[in-house]
Amino acid sequence: MKAKNWIAAIAGLAVLAIFPVVSGNPYYIHLVETIMIYAILLFGLDIVVGYTGQVSLGHAGLFGVGAYTAGVLFMKLGMPFYVTAPLSILVTAGFGAILALPALRVSGPYLAMVTLAFGTIIQILINEMDFLTNGPMGLKIPKPMFAGHRLDEVQYYWLVAALLVVSLIVVHRVLKSHLGRAFEALRDSPIASDCMGVSVYRYKVYAFVISAGFAGLAGCLYSYSEQYISPNTYNFELTILFLLAIIMGGRKTRTGAIIGSTVIVMLPKLLDDIANFRVVATALAVVVVAGAVLALVRKTTTLQRVAVPVIGTAGLAVFSFWIEALTDWRLTIFGLMILLVVYYLQDGIVGFVRKTLNLGRVRVTKVDTDELATQTRQDDAVAAVGTQGADTILDVRGVLMQFSGLKALNDVNLTVKRGTIHGLIGPNGSGKSTMMNVLTGIYVPTAGAIEYEGQSLAGRTSSKIALSGIARTFQNVQLFGEMTALENVLVGLHHTFESNFADVGVMSPRYRREERAARERAFNMLRFVGLENVAAEEARNLPYGKQRLLEIARALALDPQLLLLDEPAAGLTAPDIRELVAIIRKVRNHGITLVLIEHHMDVVMSVCDTVSVLDFGQKIAEGKPSEIQANEKVIEAYLGGQAAQVA
Repeated sequence: MKAKNWIAAIAGLAVLAIFPVVSGNPYYIHLVETIMIYAILLFGLDIVVGYTGQVSLGHAGLFGVGAYTAGVLFMKLGMPFYVTAPLSILVTAGFGAILALPALRVSGPYLAMVTLAFGTIIQILINEMDFLTNGPMGLKIPKPMFAGHRLDEVQYYWLVAALLVVSLIVVHRVLKSHLGRAFEALRDSPIASDCMGVSVYRYKVYAFVISAGFAGLAGCLYSYSEQYISPNTYNFELTILFLLAIIMGGRKTRTGAIIGSTVIVMLPKLLDDIANFRVVATALAVVVVAGAVLALVRKTTTLQRVAVPVIGTAGLAVFSFWIEALTDWRLTIFGLMILLVVYYLQDGIVGFVRKTLNLGRVRVTKVDTDELATQTRQDDAVAAVGTQGADTILDVRGVLMQFSGLKALNDVNLTVKRGTIHGLIGPNGSGKSTMMNVLTGIYVPTAGAIEYEGQSLAGRTSSKIALSGIARTFQNVQLFGEMTALENVLVGLHHTFESNFADVGVMSPRYRREERAARERAFNMLRFVGLENVAAEEARNLPYGKQRLLEIARALALDPQLLLLDEPAAGLTAPDIRELVAIIRKVRNHGITLVLIEHHMDVVMSVCDTVSVLDFGQKIAEGKPSEIQANEKVIEAYLGGQAAQVA
């Protein structure tokens, strides 16, 4: 961490610590306390919404589970805080797992509906289970007691602040680790994640359980803070507020979570008083106008894009001085302000500020290319593959892939010899990429058998196939766009980590050792394909040719025995193609077997040992490159029957 970051962190902690002493007002102390409790929940919710890209409307229910777990344990069993808090986390994480296991098999609006139903069911159960929760009457809980001393409001504030800091540190460590990279990868490209050995379903569940744990801690703290909990607290409105807080503050940033929690706690309070509303509306208008002017001067936006936000906020400021009372307008104003932020500030308040000041996107981990280059030994990152084992590494027999009445693959047989480069060519629509998807488990073949290293691939998921030693690239580049080149390769090295959540949370020696080794190897992997100078660049910002090479580096990080390349030369310039051919030969020299789909015949003929040809889903020819070039069926498939006769 840089010196300025340390100074900012220490200053923030000092302000947080002395606030109750300086303020002395129990109301404001309680208000900031509530903001911190909501921030803890939002740290976890951001993992689900910001990193994995799932929409959860069930976190108010999980919040309630945490609160009532603490309340019931205290009221029924008299358990102290240091018992109720851990149990609230564990019980809520358990409920999160129960919700996630079935719910995360769906996505989009279906997932939102399932989680919403869960939240509603929790509220009904809390209301109806009188014997446990005291039903609509709720539960009264005093402030926690330690060593015979009951905490007062200020002391409990400090306890919440301490747990906020701990939560912040744990979340930050998780998101900068291999777990955080897995969460972010499955949002950007679920298919690529599975093919890198990162099970999309498993890590969605993992993210949801971690998020639920933080919701449980927040619920426990909330019950002691309010000293009274009832079923009506954990309603649909609270769920929407939590989701809006993430969007308004800015996803994938802890600062955004804190800002979001401040907004959803303070804004309703500010809208209770006309004088406060006028101050807020005027300040908002000034900030938006200043930001728009700065963006126009720097030419980072257009007048059309900033016109509506500027006019809207200025109109809101004028409107605030026109009305005399907020009673009839409160909900309308609240809704319009939220709509403005959500629609025009899609990166949230943090994203808007950083974009206005040209600070770039918030990154959990900074990549220092110079430091990596000087401290990383230039080792050969690609693991050499032995030649031992059966002569045939991949055996495809009678594979049929049928989509309704269309047979994309029809009784295809393919035998790939170990240590060779096997070309797979054919006209567009002949079934080449379908074959890739069948081999990697994305499609389940209608009929036929596929054996890799003498073992059937039937019933294996894409992630298990990848971990068994089959890596691939894609016809349409499937990089993790918001991650750097180095982080993309680190996702491929996910299989090298044995550290768990606890290791990451406490930064154990095992995790530190694995992370350091993975970063060194990832950088050397980039060296292998000539991309070490762009290690810190986001993948989406790389030139197309370099994106192709990055996909190869990421696939090699899996330590594959068999590498499937799907049109790697597509869209490349002549110099890029020459560089690609050199890399393919280097990969083969390491003993890795390759299956190459390609339309550039010069590439296929120069590097392949054997070539198979598909046409309309059937194999029409197979042999050495020179034999394929002279094969009449192949010529006819590419040029058509009449063209072949003219030739």
